Order: sequence, then C-alpha cells, then structure tokens
Amino acid sequence: MKLTAFPLFLFATGALLALTGCSTFESRSKQKAAAFAALDLASQARLKAGEIRIGDRPDEVYIALGYPDEKRDVTTAKNKTVVWIYNRYWQEYQGSAYAAPRPIYVKDPATKAVAVYYEPVHQPVYANRSEERLRITFEDDRVSVIEKAK
Repeated sequence: MKLTAFPLFLFATGALLALTGCSTFESRSKQKAAAFAALDLASQARLKAGEIRIGDRPDEVYIALGYPDEKRDVTTAKNKTVVWIYNRYWQEYQGSAYAAPRPIYVKDPATKAVAVYYEPVHQPVYANRSEERLRITFEDDRVSVIEKAK
C-alpha cells in the first residue's frame, strides 16, 4: 500500500492533536467534573457559553476559558491576589521581502541548448502580534475583578 503525502500529513496532524490534547469546554468540564457537577444548571450553561462572573472560583474560570496565557501573583500591603491574563494572537502582514532567485530552464527545441534565467522571488513577511484581551483578578480564591479590553 502506497501512502501519498496528503493522507500522511492528515495522519501526522491527527496524531499530533491526539498527543497534545485540545482544550475544549467538554475536556475541561470532564477534567474538573466534581466542580462542574456541583454547579446548578444555569451556572453550567453560563460556563459553557464562556461567561464568568464576580465570585467565580478558579476551577469555574478554567472550565469556561481554559488555562490563562500568564499568571501573576500580586502582593500589596492589604492582601495577596492572583491575576490570570488571557491574550489574543494574530499575524500582521508587513509586506514582502526578496527571498532568492528561482532558476527557470528553457530548452531551445531547434538547438537543444538549455538557457537558464533567474526570476526574482518574493515572499510575504508577517509579524507575530499579541494583545491582552482579558485580565481576571482572584482574591480569597474568588474572582474579584474582570477587566476586558475593547
């Protein structure tokens, strides 16, 4: 049996996803099954929709949104808080850059001679960008502040 490149690529991608695991609402709610089952149906539906509220516990925020991109411990004179930060990532087009010449071989049918021409090749350039979209502050193991970027 001969495998072509595309099915092999699909198999490799599927295997990689299976090994890394996807963080979906279903997988997170199963992972924190005890905390999820203890909630009323309205709270379960709210978390499934990705909504969090003041007073939610870290397990509830995790079920709704997944792991944060960054965690910070903040200590002040009054108390100690934990901040979860969620970012948004994208690529921004920056233009194109000269990559390398590509050889083009042209055979003269009459003389059978081969001429080589070089065609300039440009490739797109993208910059990785990120911005903070959500910051959640926990005090005494409960959500006390929710900051959303506009």
